[in-house]
Amino acid sequence: MFPTFEKVRELARKKGLSLNQVEEKLGYSKNTLYSLKRQKVSSERLQEIADYFNVSTDYLLGRTDNPKIATDGDASAPLDLRNIAAQSMLFDGKPLTEEDIDFITAVLEAHLKNK
Repeated sequence: MFPTFEKVRELARKKGLSLNQVEEKLGYSKNTLYSLKRQKVSSERLQEIADYFNVSTDYLLGRTDNPKIATDGDASAPLDLRNIAAQSMLFDGKPLTEEDIDFITAVLEAHLKNK
């Protein structure tokens, strides 16, 4: 089975579009996306679909559950370490306190400055 069709169908649903509407927007003939159920997709078409939905081709192929497109690690982009810590850190199943988040943020900032 090809996971690409299921991913495309779910992405279209999240945008409130039918597969036929997506085909029209991409300039594909009718039932082009339904053919993904039975056959492999060309790399060009896969990239067009991924670009339309702003997801990675690996996500469409089922190689990852993360739809985000990988970046090359642009070092000039500032990181909001406090926000990252606040959203992703848990200890023993409990959210971290503001004091804990401040401490972790300070430690990360100090570490990154010394690199």
